[in-house]
Amino acid sequence: MITSNLREKIIQSAILLFEKHGYHGVSVNEIIKHAQTSKGGFYHHFSSKDELLYVMHDMFISYVLEKSSAVIQTFASPTEKLIAVLSEFIKVFDLYKPHITVFYQESIYLTADYEHQIEQKRKKFKQMIAHIIEDGIKQREFRSSLDIHLTTMAILGIVNWTYRWYDPNGEKSIEEISEIYIDFILHAVASENVQLHDFAKSITNMPNDQTN
Repeated sequence: MITSNLREKIIQSAILLFEKHGYHGVSVNEIIKHAQTSKGGFYHHFSSKDELLYVMHDMFISYVLEKSSAVIQTFASPTEKLIAVLSEFIKVFDLYKPHITVFYQESIYLTADYEHQIEQKRKKFKQMIAHIIEDGIKQREFRSSLDIHLTTMAILGIVNWTYRWYDPNGEKSIEEISEIYIDFILHAVASENVQLHDFAKSITNMPNDQTN
């Protein structure tokens, strides 16, 4: 437990320092000082500052992939799968907001190998959304006129921008924001054959019941 806490403490210190000074504006020694640890403690968990930056990115991307993969197995309907995945996706902006802020601010400094690993996970998530859209079209839950690639990119673009304006202490909770986003996206993709009110319970329950 102590080891785990130290690792998290180092990550949190790095996030705060990277947000304030930028990746290249912070040294390993400054991270060590802020985390109140030693060089031995730092290098026990991270081989370098590069790896630390990668881990900060990987934490929230891996979370979304793991949770989304699990909830997809729960439902047969593409509409409910989309609700489930979006619920997990949107939730991450509350759980990992500082990590995501640093990701967009400092990701250009990832080394080629780490950048490739992150890109592969982002690609996997993108494919997950695309497959749901494709299945929804095939099962006539989603409009046949949808372009799978553009629809996928539009969904990712809408949700990804949340990191720029979301305030954990703002007027709306992440659960309320999730419901609004999901309702908006479903109305954009659903075919006229689908009665969206049939999925209202899924939209309401997903953040608290299905994703824990």
